[in-house]
Amino acid sequence: MKEINKMKFNIKQKLQEMMKSTFKSKGVSKPEEKKANKHIRTDNKNAHHTARKEGRDLIINVTQNAQPKEEYNPRKNAKRVKLYRQNSQEKITSQRIREERVESREGHSERITKALAMSGIASRRECDNLVASGKVIVNGKVAELGQQITPKDRVEVLGKPVRIKWQDRLARIIIYHKPEGELVSRNDPQERKTVYDRIPLLNNRRFMAIGRLDYNTSGLLIFTTSGELANRFMHPRYEVEREYAVRIYGDPLTNDQIQELKSGIQLGDGKANFKDIIKLERQDSDAKNHWYKVILMEGRNREVRRMFEYFELTVSRLMRTRFGLIDLPPRLKRGNYYELNEIEVAKVMQSFGLTIAGTEK
Repeated sequence: MKEINKMKFNIKQKLQEMMKSTFKSKGVSKPEEKKANKHIRTDNKNAHHTARKEGRDLIINVTQNAQPKEEYNPRKNAKRVKLYRQNSQEKITSQRIREERVESREGHSERITKALAMSGIASRRECDNLVASGKVIVNGKVAELGQQITPKDRVEVLGKPVRIKWQDRLARIIIYHKPEGELVSRNDPQERKTVYDRIPLLNNRRFMAIGRLDYNTSGLLIFTTSGELANRFMHPRYEVEREYAVRIYGDPLTNDQIQELKSGIQLGDGKANFKDIIKLERQDSDAKNHWYKVILMEGRNREVRRMFEYFELTVSRLMRTRFGLIDLPPRLKRGNYYELNEIEVAKVMQSFGLTIAGTEK
């Protein structure tokens, strides 16, 4: 112990001697020298305390104190975040909703492919292929596409019994702030990055995307375990609003073009129109970029981009900010996702007239 204390004293004495020689060469006054020695003792004490606390070697580096800003990294998994903190009453309500079970209606049935996908066997398209190729057996007979099954039916896939998971409990909803450069697909022949690669939770095949976003489109993307909820969001007959922020490069829209986009223009796959279109900010007439908020009631492939291309205008950025009653939360950063809590899921289901399990009442 004495040797350690002596070593510490020698180091301390050596530092003071070095500082004295420096002050003498620069002509520093005595009070300034004492002040500097005081700072040396304080800094060394704090540094040794930090080293002992963290259990690592003493490395004094000013740049280590600066914490780098967390940025989106496309190679890492998406970060799951909590946006809201529930109070005690909300926690009790959430627990009650989570424990609730929904009884199936008498005579309730589902299409075979939907039931298989709901049970996590494969995607809806892959289940269609399994049925079409005769690899699905129901009650000892080869199943057919579109066939309905009930909870009493016995199902086999590839010669093995399968337990169908009927939706009797709270459905799940995830919202993701999709960045540009990610594909909304489980498989890509070009091996590009997909949203399913970024969110391992979605490897559970019961999750399905509600609509899609193009590879170069960012913003709100919703996933759910309820096929009926996905259908209510996406099918045109339910007229669910989709809201986008659009940035165009070049000349701004004229009043005539805005009216034409509202009344409808003819695209290659039919007529299309915006329910509303609003310029988001005031800009000089010679500005190169112009932002607009647009609302439409359907989601055809690249529809927003094609509508602007109709007037030979280039969309330089496109972001979905709202889908129905679900907004992209301002605090949900790009590349992060959030799972709605039980109360929020129940409100979404109620708005579409569905049970908490996402089935028809």
